[in-house]
Amino acid sequence: MTDAPSGTETDSDLTVIADDGTPLAGTLTLPATPGPHPAVLLLHGSGPLDRDGNTAKLPMDLGGPVAAVLAAAGIATLRYDRRGTGATPGEWRATGFTTQREDAAAALRALAAHPAVRSDAVGVVGHSEGAVHAMGLAARHQEVRAVVLLAGYARLGEDALRRQARSIAAVMPAPVRLLRRPLGALGNRALARVKKSRADTRVAGLPVNARWMREMLAHDSRDDLRAVQAPVLAVTGDKDLQVDPADLDEIRRLVPGATETHRVPGLSHLLRRDPGRHTLGSYRRLLREPVDADLLTLVATWLSDRLVTTIGQTSVHGDAVADRLL
Repeated sequence: MTDAPSGTETDSDLTVIADDGTPLAGTLTLPATPGPHPAVLLLHGSGPLDRDGNTAKLPMDLGGPVAAVLAAAGIATLRYDRRGTGATPGEWRATGFTTQREDAAAALRALAAHPAVRSDAVGVVGHSEGAVHAMGLAARHQEVRAVVLLAGYARLGEDALRRQARSIAAVMPAPVRLLRRPLGALGNRALARVKKSRADTRVAGLPVNARWMREMLAHDSRDDLRAVQAPVLAVTGDKDLQVDPADLDEIRRLVPGATETHRVPGLSHLLRRDPGRHTLGSYRRLLREPVDADLLTLVATWLSDRLVTTIGQTSVHGDAVADRLL
């Protein structure tokens, strides 16, 4: 194990053993103060992402900033490399949506059992697909005491994918928008082929993780939301092209526990704010900017209030909702 102190936190290597024996390589970030500490599991979006949410073409750089701001608030963070990425062995294109959920559950158990962590003060923070898995963990595991959903959707996976395609098409150049119907028909045929496939397939000449997509398309996150008893913070930007901000209303309606929702002006799916016209072409520019500081502060403050301040007191699970704009 290697330790690398950086002022307010200490990073340590932590390997989680998945249900099938695969070692998931990760980082446990602890506050510099004496423990044991409240802690959260950080789950990233879709794709072959490492522990910081990065691929070569889309460096989200989410893990480090989240871990640092939470450590400053007295909260530990665990994040890990997905199968076939970073220091975790395996093949990404053979990994299903269900396997991702099972790996997240194994990581949650390992975090709760760690001697530096308070097992009665464990939460989950998820972004995009990670938010959907966070819903599932909170619905099935009593040890989850707080849930943060960053750009999480509340609908059938296929509906979320189709809505995403429409949203992206709407901000494409005019010549592309004129092709919306034929491109939509092509997309329908590709989805039908993926649903029937029992192996990896190709869409528009590119390899697709067909197993992951089949399972994601069939998963309805609303089923999990109905079973979440822990307090929930749900945040989506009003410039999110990939998730409908209106799903915040559905999250608020479905979750039986205390729920706080924020529809953030100017915030994109990348968790950076874009003051101009937002398109997929904006992504590369936005990724040169840091994760939105106000968002990080909101998450840290909300989690601190629930995992640091109020754990041990009587939890309040009611219908009270704060639906505010930043």
